[in-house]
Amino acid sequence: MAGNSVAANLLMLVFLVGGFIWALQIKQEVFPPFDLDFVNITVSYPGASPEEVEQGIILAVEETVSGLEGISEITSSARENSGFVQIEMLEGYNIEKLARDIQSEVDRITSFPDEAEEPQVEIVSHRRRVISLALYGDQDERILREKVEELRDTLLQNPKITQVELSGIRDLEISIEVPQDRLRAYNLTLDDIATKIRQAAVELPGGGIKTAGGEILIRMTERRDYGEQFARIPIISSNNGTQVLLEDIATVVDGFEDTDTYATYNGKPAMMIDVYRVGDQTPLAVADAVMKHVEEWQQTLPQGISIDILRDLSNVYRQRLTMLLNNGYMGLALVLILLGLFLEARLAFWVTMGIPISFLGSILFLPQFGVSINMMSMFAFIVALGIVVDDAIVVGENIYTYREKGYPFREAAIEGVREVAMPVTFSILTNIVTFSPLLFVPGIPGKTFKAIPIVVIIVFVISLVESLFILPAHLGHRSEKPDRAVMAWLHTRQQNFSNRFRRLVRERYGPFLDSALAWRYLTIAIGLAILILTLVYVKSGRMGITLMERIESDYAQAEVALPYGSAIEKTEAVQTSLIQAARKIADGNGGEMLVKGIYSRIGATVNGTAGSHTCRLRVYLTPADERPMETGDFVKTWRQEVGAIAGLETLVFKSDAGGPGSRAAMSIELSHRDLAVLEAAGAELAEAFSYFPKVKDINDGFAPGKQQIDFMIRPEGRALGLTARDVAGQVRNSFYGSVVLRQQRGRNEVTVMVRLPETERASEYNLEELMLRTPTGQEVPLREAVTMKRGRAYTEINRRGGRRVITVTADINPPSEASHVINALKVETLPELKRKYAGLNYGFEGRQADLSASMKSLFMGLMLAMLVIYALLAIPFKSYIQPLIIMVSIPFGIVGAIVGHLLLGYSLSVMSLFGIVALTGVVVNDSLVLIDFANRQRAKGKNLHDAIHTAAIIRFRPILLTSLTTFGGLTPIMLETSRQARFMIPMAISLGFGVLFATLITLILVPCFYLVVEDLKLRKP
Repeated sequence: MAGNSVAANLLMLVFLVGGFIWALQIKQEVFPPFDLDFVNITVSYPGASPEEVEQGIILAVEETVSGLEGISEITSSARENSGFVQIEMLEGYNIEKLARDIQSEVDRITSFPDEAEEPQVEIVSHRRRVISLALYGDQDERILREKVEELRDTLLQNPKITQVELSGIRDLEISIEVPQDRLRAYNLTLDDIATKIRQAAVELPGGGIKTAGGEILIRMTERRDYGEQFARIPIISSNNGTQVLLEDIATVVDGFEDTDTYATYNGKPAMMIDVYRVGDQTPLAVADAVMKHVEEWQQTLPQGISIDILRDLSNVYRQRLTMLLNNGYMGLALVLILLGLFLEARLAFWVTMGIPISFLGSILFLPQFGVSINMMSMFAFIVALGIVVDDAIVVGENIYTYREKGYPFREAAIEGVREVAMPVTFSILTNIVTFSPLLFVPGIPGKTFKAIPIVVIIVFVISLVESLFILPAHLGHRSEKPDRAVMAWLHTRQQNFSNRFRRLVRERYGPFLDSALAWRYLTIAIGLAILILTLVYVKSGRMGITLMERIESDYAQAEVALPYGSAIEKTEAVQTSLIQAARKIADGNGGEMLVKGIYSRIGATVNGTAGSHTCRLRVYLTPADERPMETGDFVKTWRQEVGAIAGLETLVFKSDAGGPGSRAAMSIELSHRDLAVLEAAGAELAEAFSYFPKVKDINDGFAPGKQQIDFMIRPEGRALGLTARDVAGQVRNSFYGSVVLRQQRGRNEVTVMVRLPETERASEYNLEELMLRTPTGQEVPLREAVTMKRGRAYTEINRRGGRRVITVTADINPPSEASHVINALKVETLPELKRKYAGLNYGFEGRQADLSASMKSLFMGLMLAMLVIYALLAIPFKSYIQPLIIMVSIPFGIVGAIVGHLLLGYSLSVMSLFGIVALTGVVVNDSLVLIDFANRQRAKGKNLHDAIHTAAIIRFRPILLTSLTTFGGLTPIMLETSRQARFMIPMAISLGFGVLFATLITLILVPCFYLVVEDLKLRKP
C-alpha cells in the first residue's frame, strides 16, 4: 500500500472518523458490567430461630439442589426469621438455565414449615448506583415517608432516570393489638380475630352477567387499605343486629413494622434515595438529571425538611475520566517528544499518529466484545499508549535508515517495511498472546479486569495494520522538494542530535559491548546473580503480596455490634459516642471544610446480623482535593478519639469501605459439625491473631445469640386436649403476631398483623401468665401447661459444602504483611487446632482465596503463554535454540518490575501480576528484532561476533526508542498521586520498569547468550 496513498488515507479516515463518531455513542459507565455467577434462594420464616431455620429450611434446600448440574459450591446462612442459600455456578455454565432448574427443584419441596413464606429464587445482578440522596429533618416518620415517596415518583417521571430505590425506611404495617382481657370477655382468640378480618377484607371479581344491554361485571369490594377501614370490621354480630366492631376491642395502629431499624443524618431522622443507571444510560446524564431535581426541591421542601447529596459516583467517573485523559495527553506528548528527538519531525508525527488511529479504530470494535467506556477500558488505553507505537517505531526507523542511505522515499518505505515485516508481525502476536491469559482469570477480579486485555489486543491488531500499510504510504508519499524554513530548522537540529547520538553509541556502547562479549560468561553470571537475588528477596517475604491496593473512600465508616439481642438504648449510646468523637475531629480540622455530614443507621447488617444491637456510621467527607485531612488519617484519629468501649462484640473502622481492596486482609474459615467446637476453635484462633502487632479489628466469627426460652408440653396440658401445635400457634400469635393479609397500597406492600399489645408482651411474666384456650373452651396459664427451659439461640448458622462454618477475620496494616501472618499460623496455630479438635478443617476465604485463585490462574496462563511465544518464535527463526535466547529477557523484565515496586513503595498485587504477565510478550520484541537483524548480517557473510555486534549497534536506537516510549507513556500514571489511580499504578509499574530493565538485558546479555550458544555448538564433538 506504500504506492497507493488514497487507499491508505481512506483506511485511516475510517478508523479516525468512524471511531470518533462511535465514541460519542458507546456506553459509558464507572465500572465494567459483568454477571455474577450466583443464584440466591431466600426463604422467610418469621419468628423462627437460626436453628429452626437450619432444620426446616436450609437442610431441605441444600439436599434438593445439591445434585443439579452446573453447581460449583453451595453456601448457606440460617438467621433469625429467614434462611439464605447461595449457589455458585461452574465457569461457563448457563446461569439462566441453572436458575430455572433450581426454581423447579425448590418448588417441589413439601417439607417447609407452614409458617414459612414462598421461596424467592433470583440471579444475583450487579446494579450500578450513580447517586445517593438523604432526605432528613425533625419530622414525624410518616411525613418523611410521604415526602420521600413523592420525590421518588418525581424522579421516575424523568425519562433519563429509570431505577430509584428507597433505603433506611421501615415497611408499612397495620398492627391490630387486642388485650387478653378483651379476648376473654368475648370468648375469642387472636386466631379467631385474624380469621374474621381475613374473611371480611375481600376484593374478589365474581365474573359477569351477559344481558341484552351488554355484559355487567359483578365484584365484591370489601377491600380495606387503611387502619380506620379495618377498625370498622364487625367481629361479633348478634341476632338483634348489634355489632362489636374491631375498634371496640382492639387498638388499630396504621404505622410501620415493629423493628429496631432507623436512620439519621446529622442527628435527624433520615431516609435515603438511591438512583441507579440501567441500559445505555450514562452516569453523567443520570446524575445531571437528579441534580436538577435536587436544586428545585431545595427551594420547595417544607420547613424542617432538607435534602443532601451523600455520594455522587458520577463525580468518581468524571474524576477518573479526567485523570486518565490527562495522563493520556501527557504520555502522548512524551512519546512525541522522544520520537522527535531521535527521528525527524515529520516521521515522528506519523509514527505518533499511530496512537489515535489505533485507539479510535479500536472503539469501532469494542461494542462487539461487550466493552464500554469505563475506568478499566480507559486504563487499558493508557497501558497500550507507549506499547502501541513499538511496531510503528521499528518500521518508521527502518524506513528512516534507508532514507539516510540515500533511497528515494517510496523505495525506502517499501524496503524498510519488507525487511522488518516478519519480526514486527510476530512481535505483535507475542504481545497478544501474553495479554490473553488475563481473559481467563476466574471470579470477580477476572470479570472486573477483563476489559483490559480485550482493549489492548484490539489496539495491537489495528496498530499492526497501521504500521504495515498506512504508515509506509505516508512516509513513501513525500515530495523531494526541500522543507520549509521552520521544518528545515527542526530537521537540522534533529539531525545534529541524531548524529551525536549515533556517535555516542559507536564510541561508548560499542567498546562496552566488545568487553561484555569478550567476558560473556562473567557478564551472564552477574546477570543471573541479580536475577537470583531479586527472586530470593521476594521469596523471603520481605516484599508482601496483596489482592488489591486499598483505595481510600470519600467517607469514613465505623461498624458496631453489641452482644446479640442488646437493648437499642445501649446501641444508641455507642452511636452517640462515635458521632461526638467524629464531630470533635471535624471541629478541630476545619468543620464543614472536612465533613459534609454523618449518616448513621441502627439495625444495619454487621458481621451478617442485623437488629437493635448493630449500627453503621458513615462520615461523608469533602472532596479529596479540598479537605484538610485524608480519609485514612481521619479514621486513625477517630479510632484514637473513641478509644476502648466496654461491652462491644465488634467495632471496626474503615477508610476504604466499598473499594476493591476493602475486605478484611485475612479470612480463615473453620468448619465442623458441632457449633460448640467451632466457637472454641474460633476463639483460640482469634487469640492467636492478637499476638501479631500489626493485626487489628479481629473478629472470632462467633457471637452469643439472644436468650431463648424453650418449652415442652406437660402431661397436664395434653390431658386438657392441648397439642404442641396448639400451644406453639397461640404463643406465636400473641408475641410475634398472626399475619392476616399482605396487600399492595400504592407502590408499597402493607402487612396486617394481629397480636397482643406491647405492654402485654414486654416481660417474662407476660409469657408465664399467658392464657391458653383449650379445644373445649377452657383457659389455662401457659406456665401450667408447659415446662420452660432457659437457653441461648445462635445468632447465625453458616454452612459451606454441607458443613457448619465460622469465619475468623482480621485486618492487617499494611495488608501486604498478611503472608507473614499466614505462614506463622500454618506452621503452629492451625495444625495445633486440628490436633486439638478432631474433625476440624480450615481454609482461606475472602481476599486470600481470591488472591490464591488469581495467582494460580495467572501462573498457568503465563506458562501457556511462554509455550506459545516459544512456538511463535521458533517458526520464523527455524531454530529451537534462538527463541530461548530471545526469551532470556523475560525473567529480567520481572526483575525490573519488582525493582520498580520497591523504588515507588508499592507492594506486589494482582494488578502487578497482570502487568508481569503482559510484560512477557512486550520485552521479547526488542530481542526478536535484534536477533533477526543479526541473522541477516550473518547471511551477508559476517562472522558471528561482527554480526551480533553490528546488529546491536544498528538496532540500538529503535530498541531504546521502543523502551523509552513505553516507559514514557506509562510515566504520568506511575507518578499519579490521586487515589483514583492507585490500584491501577502497580500494573503500569510492572510494564514500565520491566520494559526499561529488559532493555539493558537485550542490549548486553542477549548478545552474550547469542555467542555462548555458538560456543556450545563448537564444543560438540
